[in-house]
Amino acid sequence: MTDNIKPVIILRDPEGAREQLLPLSFTRPLSELRLGILTLREKWQLLLPGEYSWKTAPYLAEKFPCAGTVANYTIDSDIIPTATYVDALTRGIGMEPERIEHLYDIFLKNGETIRSDFALITQGRESQPLSSSCTLIGDPSQLFIEPGAIAEGCFLNVTRGPIYIGRNAEVMEGSALRGPIAICEHAVVNMGTKIYGDTTIGPWCKVGGELNNVVMIGYSNKAHDGFLGNAVIGEWCNLGAGCVASNLKNDYTEIKLWNYPAHRFLRTGLQFCGLIMGDHSKAGINTMFNTATVVGVGVNIHGTGFPRNFVASFSEGGASGFSDVPLTKFFDIAARVMARRGKELTDIDRRIFKEIYDYADRYK
Repeated sequence: MTDNIKPVIILRDPEGAREQLLPLSFTRPLSELRLGILTLREKWQLLLPGEYSWKTAPYLAEKFPCAGTVANYTIDSDIIPTATYVDALTRGIGMEPERIEHLYDIFLKNGETIRSDFALITQGRESQPLSSSCTLIGDPSQLFIEPGAIAEGCFLNVTRGPIYIGRNAEVMEGSALRGPIAICEHAVVNMGTKIYGDTTIGPWCKVGGELNNVVMIGYSNKAHDGFLGNAVIGEWCNLGAGCVASNLKNDYTEIKLWNYPAHRFLRTGLQFCGLIMGDHSKAGINTMFNTATVVGVGVNIHGTGFPRNFVASFSEGGASGFSDVPLTKFFDIAARVMARRGKELTDIDRRIFKEIYDYADRYK
C-alpha cells in the first residue's frame, strides 16, 4: 500500500452484538458509541487513518452508508481499538481484542479508556494554561485544556487520572472534578457540580449536581442537582431538576439488568449499576429511578414514585403506568429539542425512528 493511498476500512456491526447493546444501538452503529473521550470510530481514525464507512442494520444504512464490499480491513465495530491491537492488525498478527459486549461495559471500561484516549490525543501537544482562579491537585501534565475552553474557580484533582477539557467547553466556578474525567467540546459543567472519576460528559452536554462513573454520549442535559452514577445516557436526553437514580440496591445483592434479546432481566455480576437511557428520552423534575433501570428511545417519564426497571421505547408515564407516544408527537418534540442546539431532525432521522417505532413491540 503506497503512502499516499488511504486504506478502505469498514466497521461492521457483528451479528448479535447490536441486540446486546440496545437501546443505545437502536439509533447508531456500535462504532458511534462514546467510550472515554472519543467514539470508537474516532479512535480508529486516529490510530489507523483511512476511508471509513459502516456495515450496520439496514434501516441505519442511509445515514451510515457502506462504501462497498471491497475493503483493506473489515473490523468488528464493538472492538475497543488500541495502539497494540492496531499494530497487530496491520501486521497480520492474531490478537484477541477487547470489546464492548454489555451495556454496563461502557461505564466499567470508561476510566481506563479515558486514560488511553488522553495519551493519544495530547501526545506532542501543549495544553492551554489553567486560570489562576482554579486549584489543581496533582501532576499538571495530567490536565489538558483545549483552545476556547473556560475553567474558572474550580477544583481539579488529577492524582487518580487525567482530566480533559475539550474545545469551547466550560467548567464553572465551585465545581470539583476528580479524574479520570473527559469534558468534551462545548460541554458545560454548571456551578458547584461534583464529578467523580471514570466520567465522560459528551459534546454539547450540560451537567450539574453529582455524577460518578457516568458516560453521556452527547447533546444531553442533567443540568441540576441530583445524583447519577454508573450510568450511560444517550443523545438528546434530559433529566429534570432533582432527578436521582439509584446505583446500589438496599440489600447490596447482585444486580439484574433488562436484556433486549432475552426479553428478561439477566444477572450482571455487578453490585453497582444505575440508569441506562436511550436517545431522546426525558425525565421530569424529581423523577426517581430504581437501581439498574433501562429506558428505551423516545420515552417521557414523569410523576411521583419509581417507574418500573424497564421502560419500552415511545412510552409516556410513570409509576402508575405508561401509554404509547404517537410518532407525530415524538417528531414534534425531537425537532424542537434539536433546534435548540442548531440541529435538524432530518427526513433520514424520521425514517430511522419510524423503523424503530414500527418494531418496538418486539423489544417490549
